[in-house]
Amino acid sequence: MESLRYTVLLAFAGLLLLTIIYLHPVGFPGDAPMDEYFIRNSQSETGSNNVVTGVLFDYRGLDTLGEASVLFAAASGVMLLFRRKKNE
Repeated sequence: MESLRYTVLLAFAGLLLLTIIYLHPVGFPGDAPMDEYFIRNSQSETGSNNVVTGVLFDYRGLDTLGEASVLFAAASGVMLLFRRKKNE
């Protein structure tokens, strides 16, 4: 039983070490060619001074609309689930 405990502890430590070695460093994102495109062209193509706003509402407008619809449906479902009936 004692050897099983040490084996599990050693396996956990090994997995933790591998995770630390191969984990992508925080704060150093990989290079993406679209980043430069959005930074350089978002103001002229969308008319927005904020790059994030331009991407969310102009480049990915339908995706954002879909996400908002899902959130609205979830909130409506929770409200309907927890509503009180009139005779209670």
